[in-house]
Amino acid sequence: MKNNIKKAAIAALAGITIMASSCSKKNDPGATDNGTGTTTGTTTSDTTGTLKGSTTMNIGIAATYNLASTNSGYWNTVKREAGWVTFGNELKNASVMQNDGSLNFTTADNFYNLCTNAGLQVFGHTLCWHSQQNTNYLNSLTSGTTTSGTNLIKNGSFESGISTNWFTQVSSTGGAAATFSADNTTAQDGTQSLKVVVTTPGPNSYSIQAVNDAFTGTGGSSYNVSMYIKGAGAVKVVMQGTQYDGDNTFTTTSTWTKYSWNITLNSAETAPQVRLNFTTAGTYNIDNIVVAANTTSTLPPAQVAANVDTALKRAITGIVTHYAGKIKAWDVVNEAISDNGGNLRTSANTQAGNGQFFWADYLGRNFGLKAFQYAKAADPNALLFINDYNLEYSNTKLDSLIAYVKELQGKGARIDGIGTQMHISLNTTQAGIDNAFTKLAATGLKVRISELDLALNTGKTAGFTASPAQLTQQAALYKYVVDSYQRIVPKAQQFGITVWGVADTDSWINTASSPDFPLLFDATYAKKPAYYSVLLSLKGK
Repeated sequence: MKNNIKKAAIAALAGITIMASSCSKKNDPGATDNGTGTTTGTTTSDTTGTLKGSTTMNIGIAATYNLASTNSGYWNTVKREAGWVTFGNELKNASVMQNDGSLNFTTADNFYNLCTNAGLQVFGHTLCWHSQQNTNYLNSLTSGTTTSGTNLIKNGSFESGISTNWFTQVSSTGGAAATFSADNTTAQDGTQSLKVVVTTPGPNSYSIQAVNDAFTGTGGSSYNVSMYIKGAGAVKVVMQGTQYDGDNTFTTTSTWTKYSWNITLNSAETAPQVRLNFTTAGTYNIDNIVVAANTTSTLPPAQVAANVDTALKRAITGIVTHYAGKIKAWDVVNEAISDNGGNLRTSANTQAGNGQFFWADYLGRNFGLKAFQYAKAADPNALLFINDYNLEYSNTKLDSLIAYVKELQGKGARIDGIGTQMHISLNTTQAGIDNAFTKLAATGLKVRISELDLALNTGKTAGFTASPAQLTQQAALYKYVVDSYQRIVPKAQQFGITVWGVADTDSWINTASSPDFPLLFDATYAKKPAYYSVLLSLKGK
């Protein structure tokens, strides 16, 4: 998916050409949507209706708030074709967890409201994953941190006014309007504070900004940043000098409140600065800004495990409780099985990447048990799924996932279903698809195709363009997947099918260096041959 740091491998068994089993009506690869629900240049007579209107099962599309709220073609397609939406990023750990461990649902709530106002249900994705984590906060739990008493910045109390050691600016472009002043009537401590009145936020977070003089810091070292803020709104605090070190947005209130977070400077940093960015209208007072060096020490393993367990419980409980009775199904544990030998995923068997935090490193095999227990306690009525990829490709991974599900069930976990992502390609075999559905159905749990897409550029070739023959093959394999799912998985166990994205250009698979065309709609949101093949399968044709 776009902007998603996904590690799912695309199955590639070279030399095997996939064609779906024959059906009575086939799509012409040159078919185009004429806007009336029918096609031109096709021998298929039954092309009316929508995906969700052609079946009783749940049909979903993964979407992102940025596109859904700004692109009418994108959002109209989702509303027309799907009954469910899976958030591409907005409910992941890094999207809601702040650097102090608190949870911010602003974007997720906006997206949820957009969906429900359109009559769409939301599938919760995802509660416990190793990627897209707020590692700034989570990694701080794995070692002891002591903060020195020396404030490294000058005039953080504003007792010397706002011009000494501070630079303030309101951008002349974009219509930003704000004033800065020293306020001698309101202070958290002492006699003065910084007062900022934001009349009109600017187009960029730095349009309205106060910047402290650079202080002497050490690249790669950890620092605690704290301050008191009064005024309802949001203040984005950035650490940046010769390098961009990071930021944290504090949602503020009308009373003096202390906000803080730990940050590790970029290894090449030489002159860090604290920058206060004001992104929402309102009146703010800032006082007693402190930057102090942290020292770390080794904690006993039991203490680390307790810290991590608390963070997992806090996140899952907070997220699920916030949407209890609203979001009725969740991916609780995501991609728990490694690609190497079917073991549980840890830092030792997974290629390193940004934003990774491996719960099994600290909680062992019971991390999944805890995740399901916390989710169930937060909303006993929600359906709880485990989700993974390459199950149609690796029998070892498939068997290991099923074994882990049984292990967790044996320890008392309630697991309602299994999601198979199905990020597949033209080289994926029919036998592998059938085998995955057969073994998943045998568990007796609900089975969900959770992230379906079908890559054409299997060689990751620069400048790739899909040929008519490849689009025909893609349509055939899409149909085979949906046919196989309906044929093998008993109807009572069919939770539904979610396609991972809307248009080809929005897909996480499509990149500038390796273009691809994996979805049901083209760049203009016109229906591709793959769309019609899925539609026919859902209609039982």
